[in-house]
Amino acid sequence: MDRIDEKILQTLSANGRISNLELADRVGLSPSACLRRVQELERNGTITGYRAVLNPEATGVGFVAYVTVGLSEHSKAAQEGFERAMAPLPEVRECHNITGAVEYLLRVESRDLTSYKRFHTEQLGVLPQVRQITTHVVMGSPKDERA
Repeated sequence: MDRIDEKILQTLSANGRISNLELADRVGLSPSACLRRVQELERNGTITGYRAVLNPEATGVGFVAYVTVGLSEHSKAAQEGFERAMAPLPEVRECHNITGAVEYLLRVESRDLTSYKRFHTEQLGVLPQVRQITTHVVMGSPKDERA
């Protein structure tokens, strides 16, 4: 990984749909050399995919929260069970195993507070692995660089 690779990654992070020709121009390479570098970054797993950034309002998301979850026991089985339970839930957009007083941080998106309450009560709150749930409602996002 050199400065050119870093610039390629920075540029693609900001705009994954940029043409190879424009990318090559921005990073100071010929188009063929730039394409080879991007393909190598994909092949070696540095670039794992490309995503569309969605407008929450256009997709019906009016409520976003970060939710911390403490497990009832500190075991591999509890973690694996919790992670399996999170995987199919469309409201859970991110699930992170973290350090500290609790084990997980979730980014949860739903239509509104009522639908979040239903998720909290009927899906998250009934899991046997869950001991503690704390919800932090997002009031606004002045900086969000997730792709």
